[in-house]
Amino acid sequence: MSEFVTRGEVRQEQFDWGVIGWRLVPAHGSKHLVVMDVTLEPGGGHDFHRHPGQEEMIIVKQGEITQYVERESTSLGAGDSVYLDEGVIHASFNDGAATAHLQVVIGPSLGARPATASRTSRARSPGRRCAADSSTVVTVS
Repeated sequence: MSEFVTRGEVRQEQFDWGVIGWRLVPAHGSKHLVVMDVTLEPGGGHDFHRHPGQEEMIIVKQGEITQYVERESTSLGAGDSVYLDEGVIHASFNDGAATAHLQVVIGPSLGARPATASRTSRARSPGRRCAADSSTVVTVS
């Protein structure tokens, strides 16, 4: 079912690493995609994790983040993006002084129930490293 979604209709959910605005989820009729508005405050971030069976696109709308893909990292600013194959270990950190706003698209959707995401994150040190064998799995329904 096609429908308009206004900002006020986007359900906000607070996690210890940031805020997700659930813009498109299966409960709203999506069969293949989940679309999220993600806010990362300075010093915040979504620690290393992976999405088995799901591809992901992260688009920086405002601010700057340090984006990790496996063991590589780069700085992404407004208008930059990263595509992640299914199961790839990745992390996003806001090391800047301003709030970062991201749009995240994940597919396929993995179910008809409301979307969920891991609420836990590990403490990070200034010399953070990607554990290539990370077992943290985040399922986005």
